[in-house]
Amino acid sequence: MNGARRLAGATVVLAVLAIPPWLLATLTRAHLPGWPTSTQLRDWLTDPLTPATLTTGLIAVAWLLWLGMAYTITVTAARRLRAGARWVRHLPLPTPWQAAATSIAGAAALTTAHTPTTQPPSPPAPVTADELQHPSNAAQTEPAGVVVPGGWIPDDTAHHIAAAAALVWLRRRRVHQPGQPDTDATQLTPLPATVTAVQAAIADQPPPPAATTGAMQAPLPPAGIRLAGDGADHAARGLLITRLLTALRDPTDTIPVIVTSNALTRLLPSIAETAATIPGLHVIDTLDHAATLLPASSTSSTADHGIPSLVLTAGPATAAPLNLPGTRVVTLDAAAPVPTWRVDCNGQTVDHQTGQPRPRMCVLDSTAAADLLAVLAQPTTAAPDPAASAPARPINRAQAKIPRQANRISPPTPQRPTEATATAVQLRVLGRPALLIDSKEVAIRRSAALQILVFLAVHPDGATTTQLVHALWPGLPAHTVTGRLYTTLSDLRSTLRATTADQVVVHTEDRYHLDPRTDVDLWRLQAAAHHTATTDAPGRWQAVMEAYTGDLAAGHTWPWIDPPREATRRLVLDAHTTAAEAQTDPHERLRLLQAAIRIDPYNQQLHQRAADQLNALGDSAAAADLLHTHRQRLRLAGILDQPMITAR
Repeated sequence: MNGARRLAGATVVLAVLAIPPWLLATLTRAHLPGWPTSTQLRDWLTDPLTPATLTTGLIAVAWLLWLGMAYTITVTAARRLRAGARWVRHLPLPTPWQAAATSIAGAAALTTAHTPTTQPPSPPAPVTADELQHPSNAAQTEPAGVVVPGGWIPDDTAHHIAAAAALVWLRRRRVHQPGQPDTDATQLTPLPATVTAVQAAIADQPPPPAATTGAMQAPLPPAGIRLAGDGADHAARGLLITRLLTALRDPTDTIPVIVTSNALTRLLPSIAETAATIPGLHVIDTLDHAATLLPASSTSSTADHGIPSLVLTAGPATAAPLNLPGTRVVTLDAAAPVPTWRVDCNGQTVDHQTGQPRPRMCVLDSTAAADLLAVLAQPTTAAPDPAASAPARPINRAQAKIPRQANRISPPTPQRPTEATATAVQLRVLGRPALLIDSKEVAIRRSAALQILVFLAVHPDGATTTQLVHALWPGLPAHTVTGRLYTTLSDLRSTLRATTADQVVVHTEDRYHLDPRTDVDLWRLQAAAHHTATTDAPGRWQAVMEAYTGDLAAGHTWPWIDPPREATRRLVLDAHTTAAEAQTDPHERLRLLQAAIRIDPYNQQLHQRAADQLNALGDSAAAADLLHTHRQRLRLAGILDQPMITAR
């Protein structure tokens, strides 16, 4: 069909180019006998408007019109021919190997065209940087991974990072002192950008089995390896991070990672002073010191799992791999007599001796690696002693107020609707997020749209396009996902337009914000807390406790949600604790403390206060059970690394 249309078009073009000049030449030959003579020119100047001169002028205009049309057609055709020539010149022609592969693939397709498939093939298992195998038995599979600013991380390592980030917030929850002003501004500090980018990338992915067990599936070559190439330092950092993440699941007496000081200075100069706070990392001056550390780890649980210790060095290695049993030595020394693997900046690895590809390695630049190490570092101070944190003088229950917390969002001032114009739009973000219009929940098709609503509820002053993009899709350039934001907002507006005439999300002065008339439960909670902190009315804490219906955006793991979620939780814990201190009835005080424990079952001071209250009521067995349950919960979460609380 297209060929016939093109042939018809070419015929019309040729007819337009050929027929007009033939007609003009045939019909006007008698009127143009030749070039005008001098006598004819003098007669034309004397009387220019004669029938002959008018006829000649019309013929000249007809020829000029045809020439213009012919010029346009010629230029257009020449441009298309030139573009076609450029395409043919840049067309990648198949090499002999490619042609052979194409022929084999075509034959295979014809052979198997009518062969039924009994079951789908199994997806390839991800391979981490820890799963580097010996050249003789390496599995050549391409692992799935996460691209972050400054590197590439395999999926299972990314899930390890997300788990380590969750432990950071659990530790912060454990050491928080409800009812006391926040003196440590870092308690609500968001995690580094690389960590949030990893969290966003795997938010909807189930963790692979390797990320759950924390064990490596295959060792490095027994004789160790030397990393070379543009990505050697990046791959060494990836190995370091991967093994340190494994250390989080091992007992504290294991030594999975030993790094020489020159290698640490070369790879991560910014953490040289804080390396002692990273569990499982031991910095030594020379490899001779590594031998003194290995006997303690040779009987550790890592040997049962087949996880050898990693020794990372940048200096001369000589025969060190043979003298360090139970380890895998990775060196950056160009003169090391060990097999060499060349790594590029994308983590693609090739055995330098055999030319065979090796599994892709985790690669990180110094900034990304330092960001990830920030979630591995343990707090430099021990968990606070509840007895030491108690106020020195008794609380005046008549004047007790909820203390203000640092970095807390100031409560918004939504407009109070009148009876004639009652608010029909409700946004519920405490507990399971939901948008209700006339008490009926609106089905929001896009998860990003729900995330935008919660983000704007947390930020009542609004947010710019850039702020929204960085919050929803961290680690991606803003200009590449701005269109995704606009599409999400347009879809949200279309959904709301079918149910209400009110605009829930308003765009004013280059900022998106919620309509102040929207009834947001988080705003009511913050307004109640603000009112409680500035009044002495009896029972003023009850409004705060009743307004809290669950964690902020419960069930969602958005990377930006942890700081405001923890700030909201602490707001309610302060209300419970302050109300308990103001109670004269010991049973009511215990009830309030137990309600606070249900809100945050990881907080240490709440458990100690509740245990003290149980002891005061004569129920020491219940106090011991409460503390034992708390310790078991901390042990299961992997944060029982600080002094344990004891029943008193």
